[in-house]
Amino acid sequence: MKPLPLRSSLLAFGLASALAACHKQEAPQQPPPPEVGVITAQPQDVPLVQDQVGRLSAFRTADVRARVAGVLLHRLYDEGTDVKAGQKLFKIDPQPLQAALDSQLALLASARATAANATATANRNRGLIGKNYVSRQDLDTAEADERTANASVKQAEANVQTARINLGFTDVISPIDGRAEQQQVTEGALVGQSDQTLLTQVDQLDKLYVNFSMSVNDLDTMRHAAAKGDATLSATDKSSITIQLPDGSDYAEKGVLDFSSATVNPQTGTVNLRAQLGNPDMRLLPGQYVTVKATLGDLHNVFLLPQDALLRDANSAYVLVVEDTKAKDPQTGEEKEVKSAAVRRPVQTDRLIGANWIVTGGLKAGDRIITQGVPKAKENSPVKASPATAPAAANAPGAAAPDASGAAAPAKAGTAAAPAGKQ
Repeated sequence: MKPLPLRSSLLAFGLASALAACHKQEAPQQPPPPEVGVITAQPQDVPLVQDQVGRLSAFRTADVRARVAGVLLHRLYDEGTDVKAGQKLFKIDPQPLQAALDSQLALLASARATAANATATANRNRGLIGKNYVSRQDLDTAEADERTANASVKQAEANVQTARINLGFTDVISPIDGRAEQQQVTEGALVGQSDQTLLTQVDQLDKLYVNFSMSVNDLDTMRHAAAKGDATLSATDKSSITIQLPDGSDYAEKGVLDFSSATVNPQTGTVNLRAQLGNPDMRLLPGQYVTVKATLGDLHNVFLLPQDALLRDANSAYVLVVEDTKAKDPQTGEEKEVKSAAVRRPVQTDRLIGANWIVTGGLKAGDRIITQGVPKAKENSPVKASPATAPAAANAPGAAAPDASGAAAPAKAGTAAAPAGKQ
């Protein structure tokens, strides 16, 4: 076989090189790492808020009753209006009681006359006893009659006082400042015969009580959460509450807890709580149901995490944290960044506040948590991290802690806000 000419050999070599180059160009290229948005975690203080259904009741409620028997003559107030303590509300026929007072006055006059005669007799006998004009027995009898007559005067005076009081009860007055309800008995009715007839009711509404209950499990959960991760309840003498109205708005006045039951209701497993709430504009009414946001203290050194950043599996909750892997340059010996990878980090969560999870363990200050592009990030795979945009950052662990109403203050994108102060 003859060797190929030099030109043919060069042509064959060129074709082989071209085929090899084409083969290399057809090899698949590695896709770029996915872009994710991160926020930087910073510990902060978060108000410990518990939402419960509460019912309002009047600060004071006074029953206005007929305290003497008689016929109701007049109603002296407008139903549903505010009245003052001591204001006359009803008038009961005073004539029978006036006659009873006159009778007692007459008996008092008779008793005083009898007492005057007994005193004169006793004085005369005391003057004659030294002259032996009267016996000792006569003097003793006269002095006994004097004492009896004086006691009768005192009894008659007490009867007159009772008659005056009963006559005064014909003017039925309001015992407190408040709003008077409808009258329960119409004019002309006989009241106070067998019992003290209820005429109306006066409610003090410038302040109200908020009555609600909390389960023992919720209280225990709060105490347990407060003990995690250096999270402690702040020691406050008075815990505050905020009222959310049925339309979803927050009431301007804040309440203060003033009563907590010392026992647990065995039927419901709850503890009864009560708070005082100002009602200067009379917007709230007794019997109304409201949502009670009770701030029972602060959780310290915890993180707020947006719901999109929290992942769960069968074992625990976790987040993806961006960690930088570095290596040394073999030529210069200097450290150089090789890649940023998404790393799984288990966390301990407590509860939701608004749109955020309270994270009590598993994170540390400075962690870069993936909050945007979470589905694109794979565990232990490279990612391209950049600061999260404003919507996610507003719900980030670095965002300012929400107030008692659950509203959070916005923070700059990808940065952490300063820790929130105690409420």
